[in-house]
Amino acid sequence: MRREEVGLTITFGTSGWRAIMAEEFTMENVRLVTEAIATVLAAGTGGSELANRELIIGYDTRFMSEHFAAECAGEMARLGWKALLTTRETPTPTISWAIRARGAQGGINFTASHNPPQYNGMKFSTADGAPALPEQTREVEARIRELSAAGGDKRIEGNNGGSVVQFDPREDYLRDLEGKVDFRRISDGNLRLAYDPLWGTGRGYLDEILRRHGVEVVTVHDHRDVLFGGYSPEPSERNLGEMRDLVLDRRLALGVATDGDADRFGFIDRDGGYISANHILALLLDYLCEARPSWAGGVARSVATTHLLDRIAAHHGREIHETPVGFKYIGEMVIADRLILGGEESAGLTIKGHLPEKDGILACLLVIEMVAVRGESLGQMIEKLFRKYGALYSERVGIKLTSEVRSKLEKRLAADPPETIGDRRVKEVNRLDGVKYIFDDGSWMLLRLSGTEPVVRCYAETHSKKDLEVLLETGSQFVRG
Repeated sequence: MRREEVGLTITFGTSGWRAIMAEEFTMENVRLVTEAIATVLAAGTGGSELANRELIIGYDTRFMSEHFAAECAGEMARLGWKALLTTRETPTPTISWAIRARGAQGGINFTASHNPPQYNGMKFSTADGAPALPEQTREVEARIRELSAAGGDKRIEGNNGGSVVQFDPREDYLRDLEGKVDFRRISDGNLRLAYDPLWGTGRGYLDEILRRHGVEVVTVHDHRDVLFGGYSPEPSERNLGEMRDLVLDRRLALGVATDGDADRFGFIDRDGGYISANHILALLLDYLCEARPSWAGGVARSVATTHLLDRIAAHHGREIHETPVGFKYIGEMVIADRLILGGEESAGLTIKGHLPEKDGILACLLVIEMVAVRGESLGQMIEKLFRKYGALYSERVGIKLTSEVRSKLEKRLAADPPETIGDRRVKEVNRLDGVKYIFDDGSWMLLRLSGTEPVVRCYAETHSKKDLEVLLETGSQFVRG
């Protein structure tokens, strides 16, 4: 396959470029994407010389990730950049922190996050430490097409001023966390915890900082396995069975987990129950409003995230901001210091004064702090939260589509909304990202068509688990016409 045929297929999603290794994700295409990113970064200066031509380059625990990262670093050095290449697998939030701390021009982490093990990817962050915005990734994609059309014999001329420097930001990043989490309260809580890094980059980070503060932590899956045990390194309920058994068998206070690049979180309560990301976000917002009363700012959530945050924000006099799906949009408001908390239902969280990027390590530490301070299980806290603000349950499912069903659905979504869907009356329609039908009983359903696969994602939220099942079935029937 010629380079131009492969290069033209390279596109960036909400979290960078991801592809299957040995098919689209190859050394040749890594060099291609690296060249494109380097030229876009240089062009962003308006032709002036960059004062600091540094780029942070890291990698996760996937097969070949360290080799892809080394190739990228070598390519950046050839193009005249100082490539700071991490000496070990590094979480995405740590890369984001290092970009900001050093004033680098950006960063690339070689990771496919929670995707299956046959995937790899390049997460591209800009100088503010945030995921690159769509207008920036479109420039990269356009440059990739130009380079692909030129062919392999038209590579960008090198610059002898570049270098590759070994770099480990772990200690400085952990030190920064100590100023944002109340470790004294955690230590005083005498909690016994389980941690599952899912064979990913969180190992040696989250467990290490807890142990330094005297917390007993029992770990599972804390070694490198490029196959991730045969499944995706996602901290979902079905993937945390071994940690659940550990929590129950040893009567631990809590089980915490992070995904492959440690930007997402997952929790098992002391009774073995899995706690959804939406409920974790709601608990933390309520806790932070009480525990950090001097913090000014509102709350940001994606259009697909629980409206519990709206209720809690209103109670505490905080403005709510709704964004499209993609943490980059929340990151913009973090940079502007407009938030006390930003979160997405896909287990992404950041807080005031932290990063414009998801941080699963920070999220776990804040939940541990909350459990230590309140002396209650997560389930007990959720019961109190529901009594105070009303119960809400939410879920997301993927519905596969034939080309015919997709075509009909696209027309239906673009048309004026129906008066009712199932037996629910449509009160409002939100087209910020996908189509969100908000019903007169406060429940809602969001449909978002995938741009990369024949799937529509259906998000739903309502007042009970039983009604949630009904609403999801209603969504499936609506999709299929």
